[in-house]
Amino acid sequence: MTTASPRADHRISPVFLALVAVMAVSGWAVWTRTIAANTGFAVFLFVVSGWVVSLCLHEYAHARTALHSGDISVGAKGYLTLNPLKYTHALLSIVLPVIFVIMGGIGLPGGAVFIERGRIRGRWRHSLISAVGPLTNVLFAVVCTAPFWLHGLDGVPEPFRYALAFLALLQVTAAILNFVPVPGLDGYGVIEPWLSLKIRRQVEPFAPFGLLAVFGLLWVPEVNHVFFDAVDAILRALGVTDWDAFQGQELFRFWRGEPQVPPLGGTL
Repeated sequence: MTTASPRADHRISPVFLALVAVMAVSGWAVWTRTIAANTGFAVFLFVVSGWVVSLCLHEYAHARTALHSGDISVGAKGYLTLNPLKYTHALLSIVLPVIFVIMGGIGLPGGAVFIERGRIRGRWRHSLISAVGPLTNVLFAVVCTAPFWLHGLDGVPEPFRYALAFLALLQVTAAILNFVPVPGLDGYGVIEPWLSLKIRRQVEPFAPFGLLAVFGLLWVPEVNHVFFDAVDAILRALGVTDWDAFQGQELFRFWRGEPQVPPLGGTL
């Protein structure tokens, strides 16, 4: 009988590398408008692959922090390979988030790594394990918007600019939703260690329904308005205009008909 070596537990998965390759190639296609007949399809591939890459990094951050906090079991579970197929709930962490992106342009929070909390000592460590996931989305948003807040958009083709803006919007929505202190989301995981045992036991049965409750609230027009006002305000602070994000979403939905964007080296 053989067992996987610790080094194999940490080796980056070919599945993740393939996702990165798709993101790179589709990003190049958007930049050069190689698929001139359908730039929107290239934007779609770039955003979806980028979104799945960010989900993998989100879950990896949870697992890596848990490893350094005492849970050495995460390696054997494959969480450190960045392979989305190794997550305990691939449907919740990968499939459903992608569907929600396609349907509504909302970054659905995932939550698929099983942390053996009994191995971890200290409330701060428990809180940090939960916080690093959405903080990864924050960092991803900062990277995506770097050309905007660094005023480095000269020479950047507009389709690529719009694609980055929409990908950043998804990261911001995911970070905000993940930080909501509702059972089942990372925000609750941050505060849970500081709650009394009685409160935690009372709240525990509602954990499977927390995400559904949050999305149910987003259907309320007033709540939806406040939520997206907050998203737009954060994006504007990062230099992304409402027009950039809107055009990115319109390009992403290539099946609805591609919006007009200026050709390379020219204007409409």
